[in-house]
Amino acid sequence: MSVFIFIDHTEGHVKKSSLEALSYGAALAAQLGTTAEGILLGTIASDPAKLGGFGVKKIHHAAQESLNTLDAQVYARLIADIVTPAGEGVLVFPNNVTGKAVAPRVAVRLKAGLVTGVIALPDTANGFVVKKTVFSGKAFANIALNTPFKVIGLNPNAYTVKEGEGSAQIVSVTAASPTPKVKVMSTKTASGEIPLTEAELVVSGGRGLKGPENWGMIEELAHLLGAATACSRPVADAHWRPHNEHVGQTGIAIAPNLYIAIGISGAIQHLAGVNRSKVIVVINKDPEAPFFKAADYGIVGDAFDVVPKMIEAVKKLKGLA
Repeated sequence: MSVFIFIDHTEGHVKKSSLEALSYGAALAAQLGTTAEGILLGTIASDPAKLGGFGVKKIHHAAQESLNTLDAQVYARLIADIVTPAGEGVLVFPNNVTGKAVAPRVAVRLKAGLVTGVIALPDTANGFVVKKTVFSGKAFANIALNTPFKVIGLNPNAYTVKEGEGSAQIVSVTAASPTPKVKVMSTKTASGEIPLTEAELVVSGGRGLKGPENWGMIEELAHLLGAATACSRPVADAHWRPHNEHVGQTGIAIAPNLYIAIGISGAIQHLAGVNRSKVIVVINKDPEAPFFKAADYGIVGDAFDVVPKMIEAVKKLKGLA
């Protein structure tokens, strides 16, 4: 039983969620006593063989530039064609936008069991049981997969990237790919130092900041921490911040290692998008704010007093003050 890992990329660079999936897949292969193999569709700027440092022994590479644009049906057909000769195996996808579009289609083609939102290596002592989040991250479920092929969607930041030495064998995929039905007319890239969906640290602001003119301290703290910036829905709706920074049930769902919420009350819709964060820090002057019930650490105080002190402390810690 081989373990296959789908390698997602954008603008020539492999996504961090894919590096997590590669590390996860390599660990799973070691657990099963088999090998890990990557699947790369399209072209990347670096040498694909270097991805062997993340534990894969072989990479199936379809290098057509047309595959740099996501067409879920085309991707699903190619991936299914690549893995079918194995007869059985495990396919690992990053549980991001691409993975959510492609993994179910591949599962249908392979008549495979599918579990998304996976957060840990499976229990293979008695079968194949995977742990996943359910109810918007409020609970967990253990699900057994019994099909020959098994498809897994790994949640972002659920597994640590592990890089070592090694080079992967590149196997060119020469089969003619289907004609894409998706045509990209234009691309608009969201601004920001760190993509929100890839961020391990996130600093987020709400209406408690009173206006867009006060966002400088959010951006400064985020820059010092190497974090992405985010906001609550009312802030995005008021056009204080772009909608691509809106996190919550109706925005982007994230799972960083650290989420700092500043001036956000913590309505249930916002919590649904951030409650998979490993550590939540809440700063709010209202001691009754709902967010404190979900927080690992809370500071009751005015953001305009607390955040500048945090910035000063981080600067001293980094020797910048």
